[in-house]
Amino acid sequence: MGDADRRADRDLVRRFRDGDREAFLGLYRAHSPSVFRYALHMTGDRIRAEEITQDVFVWLIHHAAEWDEARGDLGAFLGGVARKLLLRQQRDDRRWAPLQDSAAATNGFAGALEREQEAAELRKAIGALPLQYREIVVLCDLQSKSYEEAAVIQQCAVGTVRSRLHRARGLLARKLQGIREGQKCV
Repeated sequence: MGDADRRADRDLVRRFRDGDREAFLGLYRAHSPSVFRYALHMTGDRIRAEEITQDVFVWLIHHAAEWDEARGDLGAFLGGVARKLLLRQQRDDRRWAPLQDSAAATNGFAGALEREQEAAELRKAIGALPLQYREIVVLCDLQSKSYEEAAVIQQCAVGTVRSRLHRARGLLARKLQGIREGQKCV
């Protein structure tokens, strides 16, 4: 995130804290797509992702003063809020919704049947990862977050992010190889 974006976020948050509704709309427009993509990748459910996104911004309305720009970018902060809301929802549900094979999740792979099958295999493999590894794959590989941004969202050290990502990629490779070998035997 560039300095201009940081200044814009800082200005919008200050204006919103002072009661400017248009400033909140600016914050929503700037950050809701990223929050939504994160929630969609984590849940595999468009409706739940929309709910989490809405919950993040409702939370921001009531807690705008909790963002401290010295501790990180607003986008990473909102990603952390989304993560906490997802974890709370998971605890409440006492189960994790599997990633689903939906048309919305396969829009980028709508071409050939083979590409659709590969995307489904990948989603299945990501969905089977333990939560700490699934989160890091979603953040770094699917959302292109930097290690530093992922560390802020996950509330851990950058080294932890790197090691989890390395481990997650290895697990994914083994899962995908197992899926493909299983298909050859059929």
